[in-house]
Amino acid sequence: MGIAHLIDEHFAPRGNWQGLSPGRPTAVWLGHILSGGDHRLSQVRLWAATRLETLAACLGQPVRELDFSDDRLALVLTAFGDDRRGVPFEAALNGQILRVYDLNAGRVRVDSTTVSGYWKVSEDGLFQFGHSQDHAARGQPQIKVMLSALDPLGMPVVTQVVPGHRCDDPLSIPAIRPVRESLGRSGLLYVGDSKMLARETRAFVQAGGDFYLGPLSKVQVPDEILETYFEPVWQGEQPVEPVDRTQPDGTSKVIAEGYERAERMRIVVDDRTVTWTERRLVIRSVGQAKAHQAALQTRLTTAQAEVEALNEHTPGKKIYREVAPMQAHVETILKRHKVTGLVAVAYDRRELITSPKGKPKPVVVVQVARDEAAIQRAEAWLGWRVYATNHPQGSLSWPKGTRCR
Repeated sequence: MGIAHLIDEHFAPRGNWQGLSPGRPTAVWLGHILSGGDHRLSQVRLWAATRLETLAACLGQPVRELDFSDDRLALVLTAFGDDRRGVPFEAALNGQILRVYDLNAGRVRVDSTTVSGYWKVSEDGLFQFGHSQDHAARGQPQIKVMLSALDPLGMPVVTQVVPGHRCDDPLSIPAIRPVRESLGRSGLLYVGDSKMLARETRAFVQAGGDFYLGPLSKVQVPDEILETYFEPVWQGEQPVEPVDRTQPDGTSKVIAEGYERAERMRIVVDDRTVTWTERRLVIRSVGQAKAHQAALQTRLTTAQAEVEALNEHTPGKKIYREVAPMQAHVETILKRHKVTGLVAVAYDRRELITSPKGKPKPVVVVQVARDEAAIQRAEAWLGWRVYATNHPQGSLSWPKGTRCR
């Protein structure tokens, strides 16, 4: 891979540096990390001191214990943080790896994650409070890591670390630009989630001669537009094409169905108008639709039981004598189970005896029934997703595109 040579080329030592050039001690440092599982600078010198003859033989020149001191390695680490030298180094290293291993770079996946921990937050530091993708670590300071990797190999091409409060949408373009510089070619397919498919990112990819593929969010395609996509299917006016997958026993199973439509795109990027035709793949996942339908039925059953339980008058249980408080409680239950609008609720104020020796008093009784028409409309939406790509249809048909997600 030529790591030592590339480090010497892009991070030439300055001042009174003596002994091994930075590249070779850094290669030894990587060997220490991989063999010992210890990234601490202070441990490299102790580790190397017992292996000087072996290291000299491997490096092809005499070595000193001082060549691996933590001060010298810290200078190298600081130099790596200089983007003016680090970005060209990363591009050269990626080009060397691709050449050595003859990798066919055609598809790149772009995604982000968060890393949380018990760190101190400073105003200009990396560790900040933000939306965490790790549910167990919410409320902790975090950093955000953006990764571009060759698919299906999974080899990282570009890794960026940014403050944890940064939004994902603006991070895609800085993650894609170094990939172009590293690989030195266009025509790559960038696959990512809905955050990568922000309008500005899609226009940037299109303007650079590359391709994108990923799902569109409801912000990009709101419900009123989605309904125009789905309604022709529901009415039987738009035929759908099945997507098959071969099972382990050799049989074929339909896992999805959908169709393709075209949208004309026009976006201004850096005072330049970019226009192109975007292919939108309107797809319904069969398995996801069934899972969501079962979950919806469970939520309906649970919500209906909780609402009907309000009519039970047992010791210590609140009795509603006015409609407004009862209605507010019912709406809270329906909202919590995400079934608002899917059930019909009626309230009746009656005179009832709520205790063995009590007198009749006004009590609100609630009746709840499923709205089957509304439930059927809600189920019709389940499992659908719209994917977008600018890739030519001849080389990326829409059934194949669904598998790239």
